Amino acid sequence: MATTSSDSQLTDVWGALRQRRRAGLVPYLTAGFPTLAESQDALRAADEQADVLEVGVPFSDPLADGPTIQAATFRALANGMTLPGTLQLIADARLTTPVVLFTYFNPVLQYGVDRLLRDAADIGVAGLLLTDLPSGADPAVERAVQGSSLDLIRLVAPTTPPARLECALAGAEGFVYLIARLGVTGASTSLATDLEASVARVRRATTLPIAVGFGVSTPAQARAIAALADGVVIGSALVDVLGRDGVAAAGRFLSAIRAALDAG
Repeated sequence: MATTSSDSQLTDVWGALRQRRRAGLVPYLTAGFPTLAESQDALRAADEQADVLEVGVPFSDPLADGPTIQAATFRALANGMTLPGTLQLIADARLTTPVVLFTYFNPVLQYGVDRLLRDAADIGVAGLLLTDLPSGADPAVERAVQGSSLDLIRLVAPTTPPARLECALAGAEGFVYLIARLGVTGASTSLATDLEASVARVRRATTLPIAVGFGVSTPAQARAIAALADGVVIGSALVDVLGRDGVAAAGRFLSAIRAALDAG
């Protein structure tokens, strides 16, 4: 069983949530979207509702993302957002919620792994999720993250067989991000019918908290997931509201999700 964890911001957050019997709210926002100024305001609005905050680094080839996040990514790139800019945005926002940097591997390689870990730690980033770096793909990079103050967050697909889960979760820290359904990111009208079984398989493979994301778009869906998992990730639906209706509407949307989780 994968049980690796660390004495970290994320460990403290999930421990407090467990004591309070409360599900964690993990919003995702793309750095630099919809504008540079609004992006900072959106982070601060999310900070008021979130337990953990995922900040996506714009990348020119976001293969794992659906139309909403892709559009946000390309707009952020057009606004001039970069990995250094993302770090500056996080620093300037002065957030109180632990931040997980959500990125593809290429920007990290260009920036420099050790440099990123140092600079991210300096501004208080709590974790790193590399969407396209499966467990074992680059042991040196994995060891570097595990040796830093940032937690190495693993992304797990619902189709991962039990025999593979142990390997897929090797060295995982902070929490496990379980994909709710196959495919790219994007809001969905319904949850996968086998989600309960997927969560149970991951629980048998790790003692880390499990946050479920991909396709979560309504308070009712969030509450249903909270009955199964430790946390709920809200990405595309939040980004969609932000881009369409602005920061205040995005804050209200998250407040409704928060209320649904707390009511459960």
